[in-house]
Order: sequence, then structure tokens, then C-alpha cells
Amino acid sequence: MIHGGRVWMRAVCGFIAVLVLATTVGLAWAGDGETAPARDPQQPVDEAYTAKMKKYTTAPYFTSPLVDYLPASKNVPTPEVVLGDVSGAPGILPYAEDVYKYMRLLEKATPRVKVYSIGKTEEGREMIAVAVSSEQNLKHLEENRARLAKLADPRTIQLNDAEADKIVAQATPIYYITGTIHSPETGAPTALMELAYRLAVDESPYIRESREGTITLITPVVEVDGRDRMVDIYKWHLAHPKDFYPPLIYWGKYVAHDNNRDAMGVTLKLTENVLKTYTGWKAQVLHDLHESVPYLYDNTVGDGPYNAWIDPILADEWQMVGARNVADMTKFGMPGVFTHGDFDTWSPGYLMFIAAMHNGISRLYETFGNGGADTKERTLEPEEYARTWYKQNPPLPKTLWSQRDNNNYEETGLLTSLHYFNENRRMFLKNFYLKGKRSVLKPSAEGPAAYVLSADDPRPELQAELIQVLQKQEVEISRATASFTVTLPAKKAKKPSKGDASKDNDKAKEKDADAEPTTREFPAGSYIVRMDQPYSRIADALLDHQYWSPDDPQKTPYDDTGWTFGELFGVEVVRVTDAKVLSAAMEHVKDVRAPGGVKGDGSVFAINNSAEPTLATLRYKLKDASMDAAEQPFEAGGTKFTRGSIIIHGVSRADLDKAASEVGLRAVGLEAAPSVKTHPVRAARVAFVHTWLSTQMGGWWRLALDDLKIPYDYISTQTVAKIDDLNAKYDVILFPPIGYNAPTAAIVNGLPTSWGNPLPWKNTPETPNLVGNNDATDDMRPGLGWEGVAHLQAFVAKGGVLLTATDTSNFALSIGLGDGVSVGSSQKLNIVGSVLGARLVDSTSPIAYGYSEMVSVYCDNGPIFSLSSIAGERRRRKLGSQSKSRPTGRGTIDDPDFAVGRVGVEAPEEPTAEIWESPEVTDEQKTNNIRVIPPANRPRVILRYADNKDLLISGLLEGGDEIAQHPAVVDVPSGNGHVILFSINPVYRGETRGTYALVLNAILNFDSLNAGRNTDEK
Repeated sequence: MIHGGRVWMRAVCGFIAVLVLATTVGLAWAGDGETAPARDPQQPVDEAYTAKMKKYTTAPYFTSPLVDYLPASKNVPTPEVVLGDVSGAPGILPYAEDVYKYMRLLEKATPRVKVYSIGKTEEGREMIAVAVSSEQNLKHLEENRARLAKLADPRTIQLNDAEADKIVAQATPIYYITGTIHSPETGAPTALMELAYRLAVDESPYIRESREGTITLITPVVEVDGRDRMVDIYKWHLAHPKDFYPPLIYWGKYVAHDNNRDAMGVTLKLTENVLKTYTGWKAQVLHDLHESVPYLYDNTVGDGPYNAWIDPILADEWQMVGARNVADMTKFGMPGVFTHGDFDTWSPGYLMFIAAMHNGISRLYETFGNGGADTKERTLEPEEYARTWYKQNPPLPKTLWSQRDNNNYEETGLLTSLHYFNENRRMFLKNFYLKGKRSVLKPSAEGPAAYVLSADDPRPELQAELIQVLQKQEVEISRATASFTVTLPAKKAKKPSKGDASKDNDKAKEKDADAEPTTREFPAGSYIVRMDQPYSRIADALLDHQYWSPDDPQKTPYDDTGWTFGELFGVEVVRVTDAKVLSAAMEHVKDVRAPGGVKGDGSVFAINNSAEPTLATLRYKLKDASMDAAEQPFEAGGTKFTRGSIIIHGVSRADLDKAASEVGLRAVGLEAAPSVKTHPVRAARVAFVHTWLSTQMGGWWRLALDDLKIPYDYISTQTVAKIDDLNAKYDVILFPPIGYNAPTAAIVNGLPTSWGNPLPWKNTPETPNLVGNNDATDDMRPGLGWEGVAHLQAFVAKGGVLLTATDTSNFALSIGLGDGVSVGSSQKLNIVGSVLGARLVDSTSPIAYGYSEMVSVYCDNGPIFSLSSIAGERRRRKLGSQSKSRPTGRGTIDDPDFAVGRVGVEAPEEPTAEIWESPEVTDEQKTNNIRVIPPANRPRVILRYADNKDLLISGLLEGGDEIAQHPAVVDVPSGNGHVILFSINPVYRGETRGTYALVLNAILNFDSLNAGRNTDEK
């Protein structure tokens, strides 16, 4: 009884504290002329629902006057009708379909809500957008959309500011909120269900004004496939409360956390659907909800450096909305609300950045989630609860935290944001117009005038794919109807690296001296990306180069620092500052496809190899055709063909014409096959191996293979351990990066099995959504095991090809599958998701087919490979400085030294090797040394990293001399097979399509990888 009395007294005191706070807050707002955040006393409260909200809120300062009650409605249902309890209740996570069910109940109950289907996920689940506003606003959506369209494209009103002001006075802005793109961050759907109810029902002036002045658009679940899997896991956890539950190894079909890095490449359905919704509705704000930081981090302000291509108006808007958000919630007495932090806003890959790159306002919350709906005691790290200059009311060191607390913060933040946005909607609408206008005026302001992609590019299919990415971004594309000439600016000379010899310095100065401006003629058919258009900003950001200074105060970039799409696609993109380009004869194009088909007569056909990924698509599409790769360049039918070009027999012209047209490849009919050495190009049987540690990085590889229609078996390391004869089923095994620099021990051992319980990943009545089209297991914990290691070793020894990249390359070397290759440690190397230069070393290797001397690659602190001609030996490092001159002694620099008192002898010439080469074996080393690798078995370098001064193309590079000139792609013979090692990541986020062919070439030429190999001793 006494204990119950204490609880009652605490509840009364808490209620009084909140009541006093609400009164104080109301007075504070009233003083500045704005509407105070207080409920309408004339509107009844849903007492039962409100009582439960207060019950589940663990402390009175974890709520606010905006969300500590729920207004009652006779006609509109609360979330409880679907959830069985209030939003944020413990133990309740709704599936996406349940969230949609509730939103559609709202739509039926009130004219203030409309629900729209905005597309499907990769697994066929629906995505929705829910519009909440006044009945009048929703009745006139199309008229309003037409007004907003004029502001979005100021060209339609001739950039007339006075006309824009008239539209601004009439238009209703759109504030778009998205939730749960990251599936383990579970709170947003229930918060957004309740938010929709409040916006539709609450008659308090504070909320009613937002409803009448703004259209709130809500996508409650962005990653729908992952949401349903997460709910499955949570339900499994509730059914097995004492057991460990499986980690969310799959979110969407392909990727996990990286789904919020796709706003550049737009490869995922969720990105495409949100982008279309944002641009289609002509929204002004995109506000994405995340959960990882106590208690609310409005991280749009974050930290520098900011993206170089955003309009400064946007940077000002971030400061305004972030500061006001913190100020309002601080007045409510809610701890742990801040807006400055360590998140830089450099990369445009985040979902919210769709708005930033399309003249809107990007916003992102990190609130505090529990990874489910359990109420937990949470203990923070000291740096999380420390008081700082930007966090004067920090989170508590330790507290009981509930999903209801999280929902309170999310809803309070959104309601205050909507209020501030609505109060200043005319300013934000005008800014929306101004940012569009400044984008249109870009050529005459900061430039450039345009980007040009020449019609004579050797990779028309990859060029078309790059254009299609821009079109997904709503960028307008033009095509020249006649040739045109522009002036290109002079190129600045590159500064020689420190320590270069003076003689070499002089040569470098002569070679790299500042060039004069030049002119260039582009042929008809060239694509022109004009910068005098509303969405020029995103095109400029994707096509330009990036530079992150090693001296930048921000030492921990949040994501990639370089992404230049032309470089990564292997397509030439010319930045043109000459405004004459805008006067060239051109036409607007919508359907951009690479030309394909067959020209010329004959029963033999040839396709030039330019490292187009769709060559592999064609091979698998025409399964019964005979295809061979030419090992030398040749000329036939009036066309010059490169090494690796495909010669096709056994298919009708009509069938080839259709297939080649579909994949954007041009075939030439020949009277007879060319008289050059060839080898067969077969459709390899491919296994794709994943671990149960992480499937994230490999997901991008799967997506690429699926898009290219390359068939493969998707198997886990556990399956590898169970298959005794991998060669009987597969020719090639792909083992893509795992991520997080996965060590060999983790790959082999997996998760601990000496304690705990099995972690199943399979469909059951409790977990009906887990597997989808992915893999399943009774227990995620076991890894490859030593039996699996033996199976991989046997697969290679018997003639199989194992292709690895980054951390799996380290793994392959650690289990002895890479004689002659070692990995060096770095002392100062720092490459954070950058575009680097590479150089072709061996153009005769089938892996290199289609590539020219210079290749742009993606690298993120890849392993530093070095070669040796002796098994088990690292490349020798000499003591002292690596001097290239003779030792101190008599004579000139070119004379030999002498030893006093003896007849001079000529010293043998010391063998030398480039950094990327295997050192020559000396006669001394050959003596009775079984570890000397025969020339035919030595590692074969396909690509190396460029020289240090040419290494960085875009991004951040520090200590580049440690990896410069080292091998980037190596083919290592092992037994009768091959292990291919990538220091780079050739398949990444849909952005690196220019290096896809390095992987595909290995697949197509799996049984002829020794073609062109030089087996000379030197």
C-alpha cells in the first residue's frame, strides 16, 4: 500500500511538473507572436489512450505538451484499432501491411487523409505515401501541384520573381517524411501512424494551422522488405525471451545499411520510388527518420565539410530549422536534443539528399531506438552524456527507455518542425523557387555550362547507362543534331612528387607545363547535359570531380569522399565552361538506349570488346551459340577489332540481331572467321558465396549480376563446407567482399557456438518473411570451417577459378591460395571511398580484355599487394633509404668505385623490378630451392595502381605512396586453377560499372585465363 502510494505521488508530481512546463512554454511562445503549443480545451481527450501513453512514457521529461495527450474523435480510429494498444506500446511492432491498413482506415474515416501507392520493392511489397492536410487542400492537389511545378521550374515563368511571389502567396508547400529505411530502427512506423492521426484530428491552433497551411506527406516504411523481416525477428524474440535472437542479416533483397547510400546511383526500388514521389509532388522538404543516437540528433546541421554543390541558401535553411528545432524542444524540457555533431554532409548518397540535390531541404533525425519494442535500461558512454557547447541539456547517463519515449521524441520533433515550416512557408517556398532559379542560371554564375558525352565513345552501352542514371534523377538530356565545337580551358601542370630527382623534375616540368586552351569538335549524336536547368545541381555533383583535403579538420569522413560517375563508369565526360555549347543544335531526348544489332553480311559475326558488361549478358542469352575470344587485335569487314573481341558462330542473324539490340551491342557480319588465335568463351557455372556474418557488400554484386541476367547459385560458406566436389557443380566461385575487414578467423569460425543457442534464419509460422529469395539456415553461427577451406583449396587445385576482393582476397592469401603474393601493412595510408587511377599492366590477359591503359577504380583502403618469385617469402626490403644512385666513392656518378690494393672487378648488374612486378630470381636463390615459383605459376598482374602523382582522381588520399604502383588486380595460378585477387572493389553501389567487366571477363574466360601469359624467366 505504501509502495502504491509512492507510485501515485510520483505520478501526481510528474503530472504537475508537465502541466507547469506546458503553461511556461505557452507563455514563451505567446511572447513572440507565434501560436503556442497547447491543446484545444474545447476538444475532448481520448482518456484511455492518453493514460496508456503516460504509462509507457518512462519519465515526464521524455514527453511534451504536443504529445502528452491524444485528442478524441467520434469518427476517426486511433492506431489502437490495428495495434491492439497505443503507438509505442511495449511488445508491439506492426508489419508494414498493418501500418498501411491503419492509414487506409484513416483515409476512409476523414477527408483530411489520402493514401497513394508509390511503387513496389524488389520482392513485390507495396510502398505508400500518405497525404494529410485540410479537406480543401486535398481537394485541390492538382491545382496546387501545377503551382509548385512553376516554382520548381522557374523557366516556365521566365525566371520572373514577381510572378513567383504571386504563386508563393497561393501555393501550399509539401513536407515529406520518410521512416524506417534502416530496418533495425523500428520506432518510426508507430510514431507516424499516430502523427497522421494527430494532424487529421487535433483542433489545437498549433496543429490545425500546420494542417491548413502545409500538406504533410508520409511514407511510414521505406525499406518494406526489411521491416517485415525485422518484425519476424522481434516476434521470434518474444516467443523465445531467454534466447539470443538472430541478427538481421538481410534487410532488403540485396543490401542492408547501404540502402541509405543509393541516392546517387538510384539502383534500389525504394530509392527510385521515394525520388519519384518527391519530385512528382514537387515537395520542399524530405525528412528521413533514423534511430541510433540519444535522444534526438537533428544531424542535418552536423559538421563540415558540406557538399560542395549545394546552394548556400540550403546551408542557411539547415541552420535555421535545426536551431529552431533544438530551441523548441529545449523549452519543453526534453533532454538530449542537439543539432551539431560529427556527421559531415559531404556525400550526396543519403536518401534525404534527394531534396538537397533537387532544390529542397534535406533533413534527418537520429533518435534513440531499442531495436524493437522492449522497454530497456540503457547506459550511455561518457561522450554521449557529456555536456558540450552544442549539447547543454545532454542525455542522462542511465535511464529506462521505451519505444513510447522514442515515439514522443519523433512526434514532438516533427510537429515543431511542421509548425516552424508552416509559420515560414512563404519564405521556404520562395527559397525553393530561388534555388531552382539559381540552378538555371548556373552557366553564367559558377558554371559549368554543360557536360558533354561524345557520340564516338567506345562504350556506348555504359554511356547510355550513365545517362539513364541522370534521367532517373529527373535531369534533362539533350542530343546534338549536328557537330559542334567548344573551347576547353588550359590544363594546369601537375606538381612533381617530393623527392623526385632534379633531372626527372625537369622532364616532368617539360611534359606537364601549363597547356594552352584548346578547341574540341564533338560529333552529331553527342549527349549534352545542360546546366541551365532546375536539376543541374545533381548532374554537376555526380559528373564533377571531388577533392577532400587530408588537412581538412574533419578527420573521420562519414562515407565515401569521391564518386565521379564518368570515371567510375569508364565513360568520358567533358566538363565544358564555354557557354557556346548551349547554342549548339540539339534536341531533348527521353528514351536513351545504346544502338545495337547486326550490320554487314556473313554467317560469322564479331563484336568489338570495349569492356561492356552486357557482353556477358549476350553470352548467357545465346546459350547455344558458339563464341570465341580473339587473343590478338584484328581487322575485318572494314572494322578494327580489339584483343578479346568476340567471334560468334552457330546463331542466325535474326536471333543475334534481336539479342544484340536488347543489350546495346553492335555485331558485324563477316564472310569468314579472322585468322587469329582464339579460345572458347563459355557460359561458366557460377557459385556466389556469402557468409552469415554480413551480406551487405555482396548484395551490390548480386544486384549487378541480376541486372545483367548472369545466372548463379547463391550459397553460404556453410554450404561450401558440405559440398565435397565443388568442381562437379561450378567453374567459377565468386567470393565478394564481406565488409568490416572480416578476418580469416571470423570467416572460418563464424559466430561462437560454444555457448548460446542456434540462430535460425528460415521461414516458419513465427517468421514467414525471413528468407524471401535469399538463403536459409538452421543456425547462422557456423562459418566455413576447415573442411570448407579444404573444399575451396581442392576446387582451385582441380581447375576452378576463385575470385575474391579486398577482405576475401586477404582470406584467400591467408589459407595458402596465392603463392607469391603478400599483403603489406600501412603506416599512413588513408583512402576513404575514393576514385583512384590504375594502369593496365598485362593487356594480353583475358581479364583485361576491352580495357585501355588507364582505368579508374574505386578503393577504400584496399590491401597493399606485393609479389615475390619465391613461395612463402615477402618481397625483400633493403635497409636504409632506397637510393637509386651509386654509393659514395671515387670517380663520377657513372664510374665504378675501387678498393685500394687489389685489381678492380666489374660487379654484376643487380636485377631490378618495378614495384608491381615479381623480382627476378638470382642464381644464388635458384640453388636447390624448391620454393622458387616456376614462371608459369607466378602471379600475373593485370592492373596496378598509378604512380603517386597520378593516383588520386576524386576523394581523399593520404599516404598514397604506400600503395602507388602496387598491384591492384592479380591472377594467381594455383594447381590447375586460378585465384583472382582484387585490392579494389570492382562492383559497388551500382556506381563502378566501368570495372564490372574485370569480373565478367574472368567468368567468360574461366578456362583460358593463361591465354597470352609470358612464361619467360625475366
